Amino acid sequence: MKVVKVGLLGLGTVGGGTVNVLTKNAQDISRRSGCEIVVSSASARDITRPRICNTDTLHLTTDSQEIINDPDVQIVVELMGGIEPAKSLILEALSKGKHVVTANKALIANHGNELFVAAAENKVTLAYEAAIAGGIPIVKAMREGLSANSIEWLAGIINGTGNFILTEMFEKGSVFSDVLKEAQELGYAEADPEYDVEGIDAAHKLCILASLAFGMPLNFERVYTEGISTVTPLDIAYADELGYRVKHLGVARKTKMGVEMRVHPTLIPEKRLIANVDGVMNAVVVKGNAVGPTLYYGAGAGAEATASAVIADIIDICRDLDTPAVNAVPALGFATSGLEELPILPIESITTAFYLRLSVEDKPGVMAAITKILADHGISIEAVQQKEPEQHGDKAQVILLTDSVVEKSLINALTEIESLDSINQPAVRIRVESLQ
Repeated sequence: MKVVKVGLLGLGTVGGGTVNVLTKNAQDISRRSGCEIVVSSASARDITRPRICNTDTLHLTTDSQEIINDPDVQIVVELMGGIEPAKSLILEALSKGKHVVTANKALIANHGNELFVAAAENKVTLAYEAAIAGGIPIVKAMREGLSANSIEWLAGIINGTGNFILTEMFEKGSVFSDVLKEAQELGYAEADPEYDVEGIDAAHKLCILASLAFGMPLNFERVYTEGISTVTPLDIAYADELGYRVKHLGVARKTKMGVEMRVHPTLIPEKRLIANVDGVMNAVVVKGNAVGPTLYYGAGAGAEATASAVIADIIDICRDLDTPAVNAVPALGFATSGLEELPILPIESITTAFYLRLSVEDKPGVMAAITKILADHGISIEAVQQKEPEQHGDKAQVILLTDSVVEKSLINALTEIESLDSINQPAVRIRVESLQ
């Protein structure tokens, strides 16, 4: 049986998981790939610290260049993270005719266009299944399993940390800051949680998913991104009363006007399957025009879950080692000549329904003034609730669900509403998606 040697750039959680899964499932992996896949070497900043895998058979080095220059290494797996030196190392590996597997969503989202061109020019593969949603095979599903479809939209819970925080806030009524601290103590959130809680991590993934869906170049800088740090237990509770769950959702939709790419807190009807994805789990719904909505669910992170995706890419490469590069599946699922520059809609131009919460003076005429302004801007109300003050001096809470409206119109209406004498706080607004 042919032996294929793999070199790891990075031997942290995912790198160690990759070694462990390759060892544990060696027989099945060999049967599926037709090769004996061997991790021969790995680079790490500190090769003396304990690892979660057995390193006795590995050549360990602090110099990543050793792996890039090793003529026996056919597949380089980049698990370092960050932009540099990962980008330069990948480009060099591709130039030397080595296939590359990466879990680096930030690198793909920001520089994937350049990297995919380099891979094609050197007739090798750059695979990235592990960059999105951990062990969920969403790239393969969209690139191959749904290739007969024109994708209409997709929506995903694609950051486990944010989903854990919102789940805990829903189940326990806790405030954001307390749950974030808990997530950090449990190891779900980093000491600096910005990428997770402000939506940057999810935006990286959504950017890639949108390109897979619509056959367009990667446009990370055009993804609208909004975090969850301003979501309150009060709004989560009110949403529950209305039959909704609040999730941090990534949405990509193709319309006649252009493509929407947005990450933000979202109300989802509680009867939708994705609304019931809790904890650190991930899920992506993809709507194809032939197949309809399909749901992909699973662990979005973790050593062996992410290693599952890394190894699946390695297996695919091994299967195609003797196949001419011209027959390989394109990186984004569309032939290079089939990629299309599509207009990206600014957030003010998207159309969606909204949840609104207004703190108002408890006096006659307030509701009439609010509803008149909304009507003047062509905004219909789907549902309304008024919560009376719990004690003297408190403000009444007016909760509204609107029908679908262009966001710019809602912004203009809220500007007028917030100028009313009876309104002395900015309105809370959260977008609503039916996902049908």
